[in-house]
Amino acid sequence: MDLLALADFTLVARHGGFGKAARASGRPKATLSRRVSELEASLGIRLFERGARSLKLTEEGRALHERAGHLLTELEETATAIASGGERPKGRLRISVPLLFSQTAMGKIAAEFSLMYPEVRLEVTTEDREVDMIEEGFDLVIRVNPDPDESLVGRIFLRDRLIVAANPALARPAAGRTVPAVVRSAGDRMPWTIRGPNGEEKIAVEPVLAVSSMIMVRDAVRAGAGAGRLPLSLVSHDLARGTLIHWGDVDGPAIALWTLYPSRRLLSARVSAFLDYLKQRFPMGTPDELAAFID
Repeated sequence: MDLLALADFTLVARHGGFGKAARASGRPKATLSRRVSELEASLGIRLFERGARSLKLTEEGRALHERAGHLLTELEETATAIASGGERPKGRLRISVPLLFSQTAMGKIAAEFSLMYPEVRLEVTTEDREVDMIEEGFDLVIRVNPDPDESLVGRIFLRDRLIVAANPALARPAAGRTVPAVVRSAGDRMPWTIRGPNGEEKIAVEPVLAVSSMIMVRDAVRAGAGAGRLPLSLVSHDLARGTLIHWGDVDGPAIALWTLYPSRRLLSARVSAFLDYLKQRFPMGTPDELAAFID
């Protein structure tokens, strides 16, 4: 059934004639008459008895008007509520999250969001690869320093930075000496450039341990295996307790966490609610705010 034709029919029935309906709506009388005739033809019934000077609903027309009027009013109210954000978010929300953020913060974030919006069925997938949001059915992805993508829009919600940290028992090397290092790749032997109180300096490294995640780097550095390059948020508590020492900030681009989604137009209530939640949870977007989620 053509909902536009049904809406025109209820408009005419409500005003009691084509002329009155046309004046009230600003639509041509001939258009309204044609649409109602098309509706009658599609249903195979007469909806109006047309007299020389009057228009009267048939019994079938009266029944359709009563039911259709309620239906169209409900549809209009629902559309208005959704457009104004008045409808509570509900339904499935699929999010792809990088490994480290998932391990350190996403569990608590997901739990808090689910408690706030119990009608949203949140599904979180952990992976560092570049997913195809459309093909794989994700509503939103979180990525670290993503490459530009014209098909996606998004914003930064957190910033972090890499530092060199070490167990207090590990002496800082003298100039020209190497330091044992915990790295992500066994072939990572390039000197580390750091910025500290004494300005910029280079530290020669000798990899003694290669591990595949930042969590393992942190744990190995805590145990004294060597120095490591780590996100500030991941070792913030260790630095405050004195169980790790901050040697300096790694020279290089800052770490930016982005939320990405296919379009900012007609954004679903679920995605909008999650973006708003992140903004409330990380209002300044600082490493300290992220560290609050990390044990």
